[in-house]
Amino acid sequence: MVEILNVEDNLDTKTITLSMGPQHPSAHGVLHLVLEMDGERVLSAKPDIGYLHRGTEKIAENLFYHQFTPYTDRLDYMSAMANNLAYVMGVEKILGIEVPERAKYIRVIVAELSRLASHLMGIGAWAVDLGALTIFLYAIREREMILDLFEMICGARLTLCYLRVGGVRYDATQQFIDKTREMINILPEKVDEYEQVLTGNRVWLARNKGVGIISAADAISLGMSGPNLRGSGVKWDIRKDNPYLVYDRFDFDVPVGETGDCFDRYTVRLAEIRESLKIITQALDGLPDGPFVVDDPEIVPPKKGFVYDNMENLIHHFKYVSDGFAVPEGEVFSTIEAPKGELGVYIVSDGSAKPHRLKLRVPSFMNLQCMDLICKDAYLADVITILSSLDPVFGECDK
Repeated sequence: MVEILNVEDNLDTKTITLSMGPQHPSAHGVLHLVLEMDGERVLSAKPDIGYLHRGTEKIAENLFYHQFTPYTDRLDYMSAMANNLAYVMGVEKILGIEVPERAKYIRVIVAELSRLASHLMGIGAWAVDLGALTIFLYAIREREMILDLFEMICGARLTLCYLRVGGVRYDATQQFIDKTREMINILPEKVDEYEQVLTGNRVWLARNKGVGIISAADAISLGMSGPNLRGSGVKWDIRKDNPYLVYDRFDFDVPVGETGDCFDRYTVRLAEIRESLKIITQALDGLPDGPFVVDDPEIVPPKKGFVYDNMENLIHHFKYVSDGFAVPEGEVFSTIEAPKGELGVYIVSDGSAKPHRLKLRVPSFMNLQCMDLICKDAYLADVITILSSLDPVFGECDK
């Protein structure tokens, strides 16, 4: 007689600790996730960050205000223009200066170009993490067009250092304007192409639909922002709800998701690409004539080739280079809607030419807090999807 054994009575699983990362591409470079696993199921996911720590905030306290601008490029290096903008707006706020109208419009144009570049890289990297290499190549192809525009306006492609306290470094040329219009006419059909390949793809849907759900209440309580917050149905965008520069003059929508899953975060980013194109079009149409920096030699040194018509101008120029410019005592918090969410700069001034304290409120760090919550009961393969959907960049997360 053969005895039939109950297999379930003889299976004994145990919890294991699995280290995921830091490695490219699935852990986005330098994220170490400590996963508690029960078989293929995730019990907890603890981010272990700090592998890229550079002490950016402390560096700022040892530099003149204008010297720190290039360091902001190295935060979210996928959207350097946005980092520049948040910082210089903070310094201008504590100085109490108003930049010229033309500079405001140029800042909007380059900030939205930066948003396009960031979202294209985010969606492309997300797709390649899940095995869809074609979309990554498509997205990089279009992103190169935007980097060409950056090179045209400031001479650099990644770490740009284009914005400056008081305005922008160089004026927008007619060639830049024409090429930008050419790009925004091409990109919509390319986004349609992405949707044809991804949005209805059954593998993409299976990997993203219903995965990594976070409710609106949880997203708010964790301090999430940007597309990750709007993907959960929260219609909050600083460009609309607390407008800066000239965003209140433009007509654009704030796309939101419904369920807060990875697929909603994907569709929100695609929709934001289309909305950014609308903003850039309106900014180009309304671009006014006039100066692109403030007329203040203590803040903005004369450009190369400037003829010093008196000794005072010459002294102001060398004072800027050697001593920086003094900032009134006080404290200020400036915030913008960066591609990945709310990017804030908190500055405490003691009246000198260097910040007494500087603190950066970066979206990648805040958004990463949800990993443990939304990875619970997911499969190991889903962790890759969830992390990609948050689109973190560790240059700003670790600082």
